[in-house]
Amino acid sequence: MKDLLIIGTSLDPDSRSQILARVALEVCKTQNINAEVLDLRDYDLPIAGAANSFDSSVVQELTTRVSSYRRIIFTVAIYNYDVSAAAKNFLELVGDSWLEGAVVGFICTAGGKNSYMSVMGFANSLMLDFRAWVAPRFVYVVKTEDLHGAEIKTRIEGLVQAVSSGTG
Repeated sequence: MKDLLIIGTSLDPDSRSQILARVALEVCKTQNINAEVLDLRDYDLPIAGAANSFDSSVVQELTTRVSSYRRIIFTVAIYNYDVSAAAKNFLELVGDSWLEGAVVGFICTAGGKNSYMSVMGFANSLMLDFRAWVAPRFVYVVKTEDLHGAEIKTRIEGLVQAVSSGTG
């Protein structure tokens, strides 16, 4: 079993949440946590519900790759008061029994501070549909914050510690 998987869900080439996935990876290295980033931009995932989408070789590859992880951090962009469609599509296609009992955390990027609770629909699905444990601490970063600043790094350190220890 591997230590921690960071899933970068944004498909934007200039993604802020993907940058924060790399910051989280660096934090893991400083805490001696074996971690890796799964960047969804590297995969041509089908749209869930399309013909044969669940039988896709890409879906099978990703399911195999993620199934050994029990500690997961999703980095997600918030759009229109919800996580990105790419994040939801990934969960629909790849979410399965491997998530049961897993500890999950979130690093969110958004344009403003008013959509702070937008991740809760996604979190509820992880808890209720997949029986994952969701860390009550998550990192929420707005566009005016420095992605490489000390404050963001400190917040990510707390999240990484909570998820990797399973204490939330």
